[in-house]
Amino acid sequence: MGKATLVIMAAGIGSRFGGGIKQLEPVGPNGEIIMDYSIYDALEAGFDKVVFVIRKDLEKDFREVIGNRIEKQVEVAYAFQEIDDIPEEYKMKFKERKKPWGTGQAILCCKDLVKEPFLVINADDYYGKEAYREAYSYLVETGKNKATEKLPVCMVGFKLKNTLSENGGVTRGICNVDEDRMLTSIVETHNIVKKKDGAAVVTEGVEKDIDLESEVSMNMWGLIPEFFDVLEEGFSEFLEDAESGDLKAEYLLPTIIGNLLENEKVTVKVLQSKDKWFGVTYKEDKDSVVNSIKELIAQGHYQKKSGK
Repeated sequence: MGKATLVIMAAGIGSRFGGGIKQLEPVGPNGEIIMDYSIYDALEAGFDKVVFVIRKDLEKDFREVIGNRIEKQVEVAYAFQEIDDIPEEYKMKFKERKKPWGTGQAILCCKDLVKEPFLVINADDYYGKEAYREAYSYLVETGKNKATEKLPVCMVGFKLKNTLSENGGVTRGICNVDEDRMLTSIVETHNIVKKKDGAAVVTEGVEKDIDLESEVSMNMWGLIPEFFDVLEEGFSEFLEDAESGDLKAEYLLPTIIGNLLENEKVTVKVLQSKDKWFGVTYKEDKDSVVNSIKELIAQGHYQKKSGK
């Protein structure tokens, strides 16, 4: 077995969830949260380290709800994503900023903690067992080989129809994939809403239909340590180009990887999982997640007494 780390992004403010810390909401029969199931599936697949990316102000609650417990099962480290964790020369420019800088910055926070191939996931998404097995196999094989001129990346793709919320718009990376399962392009697409007969992207009140069978990224990326250097260089360029008045600009993994792909600096293998994704984007999504966990337990995927 090769070494591989699971990086869990949990620093989001979760404003759409009504102000609560949605990543710490219990969904299992014994108070388990989605991360419990993600970590269990990752360890079962072969991952041997977990890095939590959180905000410093969440640390106490986070450790009490899950961190202290997971530390008894596997090696754990913490990376802290903060608004002002940017090069000194940009701090005055963005002094009014109220939230961290997105998933690209979240991963960059792990630079000194991760020295092996790693898988990135969202804290509030359930991806399924097969996704972790596929990603682990890819990462271990990639870890045996030196990085080529183009950095090797993988992502686990999901069908758009299986990733929509009944309770509001979602953001997804819409992917184009060739016959060899290689990513050719990805576009971060905001406010995709579920309709009675399909889905649409809503922009300023105008709807544009989108294919339910579209393959999308759910921020499940397999990366190698060399990617940190690319992220660091790109983050400085992003801050330089961003307007000082744009306090919501985000440095996002799908956009970053899409640009690298366009400039022929990475190759991206799109892995497939037959498992159904589900997650908590809105507070109202929680009931459906609870019911999905119950169904998985009934099917024997997890033990009822422990939730795993």
